[in-house]
Amino acid sequence: MERFTISLDESLASQFDALIAARGYGNRSEAVRDMIRSAIEGDRQRESPSGHCVANLSYVFNHHERELAERLTHLQHQHHDLTVAALHSHLDHENCMESVILKGPTVEVRRFADALMAQRGVRHGKLNVVALQPEPPHTHPDSGPAHVHYRPAM
Repeated sequence: MERFTISLDESLASQFDALIAARGYGNRSEAVRDMIRSAIEGDRQRESPSGHCVANLSYVFNHHERELAERLTHLQHQHHDLTVAALHSHLDHENCMESVILKGPTVEVRRFADALMAQRGVRHGKLNVVALQPEPPHTHPDSGPAHVHYRPAM
């Protein structure tokens, strides 16, 4: 592990300590590592999408909106190859929140998420994307042809 030192004025250090305590970090180092990972992923997100990703698409919608629930379900079925799982939660008498886990080519995941969030009646949509990198193809005993696993890009 490589070490480096940073200097902060007292006010910024105090605010940082309050932030890491509120988020439950045990120390400054882990908080800084997470911030660096987040900044790297943020830059990766600004690049033109390529490769594969795993993503969480969360959105709120009014289930009384005419045929909206059916349109959303239809879109997910049209993209069953990208949709890993969906969680549906009732927020009140009118509003629901869904969280859809997606996995596949980044361009297709973003296109699907944009199409879903653009549906009339969908509010508060947010896509969180994590880039994946392929591991070398391999086989498992008695499991058939070689295949590729993807792991989060570091």
